[in-house]
Amino acid sequence: MRVSTSIPTLAIALVTSISVAACGGSDPSGPPATATVSGVVSAATGAVIEDASVKIGTVTATTGSDGRFELANLPVGSATIITSAPGFDPRSESVTLIAGINAHDVVLTPTPTATLSGVVTAATGAIIEGASVTIGSATATTGPDGRFELANLPVGTATITMSAPGFAPRSESVTLIAGTNTHDVVLAPTGEWELRAPLIEPNSELALAELNGKLYLLGGYPASRQTARTVQIYDIASDRWELGPQLPLPNNHGMAAGVNGRIYLIGGQTSDVSDQGYVNTVYQLDPAAGVWVTKAPMPTARGAGVAIVLDGKIYVAGGRPPRGNDFAVYDPATDSWEVLPNLPTQRNHITGAAINGRIHVVGGRLGHGLSPQMTSAHEVFDPQTQTWTIAAPLLRARSGMNGVMARGCFHVWGGEGPAGMFADHDYYDPRTDRWTRLLDMPIPVHGVYGSAFVSGLIWVAGGGTDIGGNHGGLHNQVYRPAVSCE
Repeated sequence: MRVSTSIPTLAIALVTSISVAACGGSDPSGPPATATVSGVVSAATGAVIEDASVKIGTVTATTGSDGRFELANLPVGSATIITSAPGFDPRSESVTLIAGINAHDVVLTPTPTATLSGVVTAATGAIIEGASVTIGSATATTGPDGRFELANLPVGTATITMSAPGFAPRSESVTLIAGTNTHDVVLAPTGEWELRAPLIEPNSELALAELNGKLYLLGGYPASRQTARTVQIYDIASDRWELGPQLPLPNNHGMAAGVNGRIYLIGGQTSDVSDQGYVNTVYQLDPAAGVWVTKAPMPTARGAGVAIVLDGKIYVAGGRPPRGNDFAVYDPATDSWEVLPNLPTQRNHITGAAINGRIHVVGGRLGHGLSPQMTSAHEVFDPQTQTWTIAAPLLRARSGMNGVMARGCFHVWGGEGPAGMFADHDYYDPRTDRWTRLLDMPIPVHGVYGSAFVSGLIWVAGGGTDIGGNHGGLHNQVYRPAVSCE
């Protein structure tokens, strides 16, 4: 009896167990519950956004023309939904997904953009048609009115590049804000580089002065670094060189000037060692007499400075340490010197010019030899007030460059640094206190102290073609400037 009555009970229990397993009520071996999320991606204006990307984990969908998306087979629980679309800031949100259907709409904010417009002109003020203006991948070409417009630009700092046939390309940094921005551009004519008759001797670290249509290249040293007494004279009209009366003593890193029919060589060094052999000598050459005459010595012995002529006087600034701050003026009429207020930034291997009654000194290096400590400093001395002020610095720090005034612009080219030669050619416009980059010089040089602007040409005679003092060249380069600052 007990056996017969237990069989139905076991059967009922077995059926119940099978029924529960079939329904999946609590069987851990069954498939996990999943979620589906769908919604619409729109802009803050309410407009739907087509082609937006919506992603949770590895599941991605793209909105259609109605802005709708659907992501299926997602795990239940917390998740991060990431939405992005061209022209909009991406958005990440945390969502809680339940088993089955979930709804979630997304609103995206447009990415702020900038528009930049302006006019491209020449330094003369004439508009430039057909100029190309580029920021990133956005490019515009100026029309007959010289105007350009670049739209849909990223907000922030950008580099704008401009070019036009017959003008030097130019790049500038601009800061763009959301909305409308304006930026006008001035391009400089390219000018032309040419070559003239080569030097007789390939010297560098020499002084140069011009007088009555002739260039006087004084001293320096060749590849042997044996300081020379050589005087090379170039006649601009005939394109011919000749040797002149030798210097009284060998000289390198001297400073020269032509004043009132005479050539002057001031200071320099007699040794090729950077911190030795400084001299304070002043020699005068009367080309008609062909003899060097000793004049009143400079107050201090120094070399690698710059000599600048203003109102018949020779201002000599800078020099190798410890004379990098020295500044004095020589009056040839009285054969006398006057010590002036120190050059604020001590330096050597510099250049300079007289501009509108003031002395401008730019660039240079701070230490001995091929010092890595270079400067872009641009300091201005007013002889009337006996004070120094600061003007716009060079576009980048360099030393060993040369410069001259031409058509109202201060041109500065070449130079050297520990990393190599500088091919830079820039000009300074005193009307705007602004430097502009021109095309690089074809043969970069350094180590010439002085230049000249004669017959519409800037004369770049001699100089080293590689860093250091062992690379004096025979090149006699000229540059025909097209830009005017007058």
